[in-house]
Amino acid sequence: MPPSLEPLLPHVPAFLLVLFRMTGIFVFAPLFSSSLVPMPLKALLAMTLSFCVYPLVPPQLPVELSLMTMSVAVTSELLIGLVIGYGATLPLVAMQLGGLLMGQQLGLGLAQVFSPDFEEQTEVMGTLLYLTAVTIFIMLNGHHALLTVLVGSFENVPLGGYAPDQQLLQMIVGLLGSMMELGIRVAAPLLCMVFLETVAMGFVARTVPQLNVLSLGFPLRIIMGTILLIGTVGMMYELLLPEARDAIVMLFQLFGPSG
Repeated sequence: MPPSLEPLLPHVPAFLLVLFRMTGIFVFAPLFSSSLVPMPLKALLAMTLSFCVYPLVPPQLPVELSLMTMSVAVTSELLIGLVIGYGATLPLVAMQLGGLLMGQQLGLGLAQVFSPDFEEQTEVMGTLLYLTAVTIFIMLNGHHALLTVLVGSFENVPLGGYAPDQQLLQMIVGLLGSMMELGIRVAAPLLCMVFLETVAMGFVARTVPQLNVLSLGFPLRIIMGTILLIGTVGMMYELLLPEARDAIVMLFQLFGPSG
């Protein structure tokens, strides 16, 4: 006689809520949301993580589940995963923004490539800095910290018991402000170099009018920008490190265990 699955039925609603919270990080989170990872593999990873986490989750649900309350609970669980993934990916997007500013000033705006992570044409310099930021994120075990925040959220936020509040809005606004600041700080050295190079080419054009400033200025700008980019890789690492750490800390303070 085959074994009965009836004893497992009471666990299905709670397990689905765990699954939806885990699924949220596969939409925005760095590395997990990459389109290079096949969708069936993402589904398998989400299911595997849910099976691993579910025994650690308190079985009590805050409300009696019905069709209406279940839809609300599923939405709130998915929102938690989305916010955690979105908050973790903002510092990496800030690096891409800095690369976009640098590429525009170097005249590389027309050189675009298809980015599988964003599924659209992106500028070369921005793609380069984004991939560099993803590499640094992995080296710093950011994906482990991301999973730690997500698993820890089950202790502070019970299943189906989360409601967005002003603290969530303040965190997102703060992260967006930090992202803009980080992007400008990353591009600032090159922007200053381009400004000085433009001023110098202006003096050259005045003193030696026979010289074709355009044919000289653009190659010189690209060469100097490349050298400066190589020289400031360490600075970019130092800029990204505290921003990525602060983003994880803010997420842990919002969703992690109170202890």
